[in-house]
Amino acid sequence: MNLDQALQTFIVESRELLDAMEASLLGLDDAADDEAVNAIFRAAHTIKGSAGLFGLDHVVAFTHVAESVLDEVRAGRVPIAPPLIALLLSCCDHMRALTEELAAGRTDPDLALEAQAEPLLAALRTHLAATGQGTAALRPASSTGRAAAATTNEAAGCWHISLRFGAGVLRNGMDPMSFIRYLSTIGRIRQLVTVPDALPPAAEMDPECCYLGFEIAFETSADKATIEGVFEFVLDDCSLRILPPASRISEYLALIQQLPEEPARLGEILARCGSVTEHEIARALNEQTQSAARSATAQQIGTILVEQAGVQPAVLQAALDKQHKSREAKARESQSVRVDSDKLDRLIDLVGELIIAQAGASLAAKRTADLELHEAHSTLALLVQEVRDSALQLRMVKIGASFQRFQRVVHDVSRELGKDIALVIKGEETELDKTVVEKIADPLTHLVRNAMDHGIGMPDVRIAHGQSPRGTITLNAYHDAGQVVIEVADDGNGMDANRLLAKGIERGLVARDQQMTEAEIFNLIFEPGFSTAEQITNLSGRGVGMDVVKRNIVALRGTVSVSSRKMVGTTVTIRLPLTLAIIDGFQIGIGASVFVVPLEMVEECIEYPSGEAGCGDHDYTDLRGQVLPLIRLRELFDIGGATAARQNIVVLRHAGQKFGLVVDALLGEAQTVIKPLSKMFAQVRGISGSSIRGSGDVVLILDVPAVIQQAAQNAQNTRNANQYTAPAAGSRSGSKTASNA
Repeated sequence: MNLDQALQTFIVESRELLDAMEASLLGLDDAADDEAVNAIFRAAHTIKGSAGLFGLDHVVAFTHVAESVLDEVRAGRVPIAPPLIALLLSCCDHMRALTEELAAGRTDPDLALEAQAEPLLAALRTHLAATGQGTAALRPASSTGRAAAATTNEAAGCWHISLRFGAGVLRNGMDPMSFIRYLSTIGRIRQLVTVPDALPPAAEMDPECCYLGFEIAFETSADKATIEGVFEFVLDDCSLRILPPASRISEYLALIQQLPEEPARLGEILARCGSVTEHEIARALNEQTQSAARSATAQQIGTILVEQAGVQPAVLQAALDKQHKSREAKARESQSVRVDSDKLDRLIDLVGELIIAQAGASLAAKRTADLELHEAHSTLALLVQEVRDSALQLRMVKIGASFQRFQRVVHDVSRELGKDIALVIKGEETELDKTVVEKIADPLTHLVRNAMDHGIGMPDVRIAHGQSPRGTITLNAYHDAGQVVIEVADDGNGMDANRLLAKGIERGLVARDQQMTEAEIFNLIFEPGFSTAEQITNLSGRGVGMDVVKRNIVALRGTVSVSSRKMVGTTVTIRLPLTLAIIDGFQIGIGASVFVVPLEMVEECIEYPSGEAGCGDHDYTDLRGQVLPLIRLRELFDIGGATAARQNIVVLRHAGQKFGLVVDALLGEAQTVIKPLSKMFAQVRGISGSSIRGSGDVVLILDVPAVIQQAAQNAQNTRNANQYTAPAAGSRSGSKTASNA
């Protein structure tokens, strides 16, 4: 890994740490959680340490001050309160801005960002001043450590650090000296002795290997965990031992026994380092020799703690359980690999072409009478399907990460509006294609902000209506009939259908005598320029946004609908396909045309009944005692040709309702690679894409929600037309007269 790759890794990991830091900060709203505070501190500390390795002093300087405040919070000297949480969230935003500067290739300090940091640093200084740490925390990190060492460690003595870097540390992109330099930022190196004993002869040296070790006498007021944290990026690739000031001779004896150098040689190095005297070393080695003949059973540290220190067994067991979980989590992390999303997209494209080629080969095999070839192609088809499922699974991500980002949106916007609003998240484990997740983020953001501004009222108004002063917005996701359903619900005012209808008539979107269902009235909010807001705010009221939300969702082959009840709340329901690449399809034929329906929506197939007992020319039929609305694709798409003597009905389920497609032929299941339509056909309704059959023919993929909507609209237009009669012969009036007037 070269330096540029290491820096890119730092940027990616910093973004993840900042996301985790933000989530933990938002979780502190209700109660101070020690584990959450520690997680926030560790995130800031890790970012600071990594930045120090790359010489990013401006990042280190800012993060150090924030880390100092977090350290005071950990110690209980600075209480957690909403203003402090808001400040730390702003610091998190600034650190994110610094990270994005690095991602853009700008590693030098930016004057504009430094100006933005000043008020944040001033606010942090206020919190530190209350604990007497303000001046020290705002000094450069190196002088801070030295000043602390000078004042507190003169009498306390030095820590001793024994460090042996692994041979591969250079190959992993790490500079050993950068850790030594960073160590100086938290204290003062009083003495350092280089141990070159592992150096091979010059002819055998590998320039990419590290052979050096160090013995260091170190003054600092930091604790052992902080010192160890300096080396956290090479802990798995080095041997590190840290002895505290005034350590017992027995600890140095153990150190001598464990390190690879000869005892006498190592004793001499320790004496040169100044951590111990030559007399102490000699005495320790003598004791080691005398005790070598004696054997004793070593006790586990847990047993010693219970017997000598009075630690409760239950507390010890809890600590061991936590340690075990931490090791398991680390093991799981080591099994994951970061892959460029472009490589995944390329893989999906190749799998799609493989499916098309396999379908063509299968057709060719069917034309032969070779049973062995048939069997081979059957095995191949199963393997291709498994490859397809595995490849698609690589692009599936849990929606929980996207939902969690709205914690910050709700936190900030609710305070801006002066409202008390909580976010409830459900269905975090629901998976869908990463491309869908990326493109749904903006519509969801608008829906959440709109719900906060329009849906949920002020606390005093809610109390007056018998509601809780705290409003709730719920994000929920689940799978249904091969689709992902996302619900954005609020427990606010609800929508007034009469008011929406009046606004629609006023804007000319609805005729005054037009009959509309409540669902159709609610859907008026997705019309361009439609708004009922009485005041324009920073969030909404300009009539721009909801139409864009619907357009973006439709572009993903999805649908959006609204349901609402006065003083109960409003729910916006979004239905999206699981993936935009490859689906299991069911092929149907109408004349010479072939269409594909997503297989997950197909409930069953039945024969089209004929005669009076069946459906005849009606737009419905009887399905085991239930009314099944029918959609005749031949009429809907105006497909010519004679109707087949025997027709079939494909029963589909969508949004909890059943519909029947009247078709000529059932052509069976097929893996379908979705190919987007060109811009020329972008306005075609009822078609969501195309695909290629094994024969090379192009088939069209039905957009089932759009087909249902178009059929319902055509039926409504027919009913409206039947309500009017043409003017009588000779009538001078061109107006239509209602037949039931």
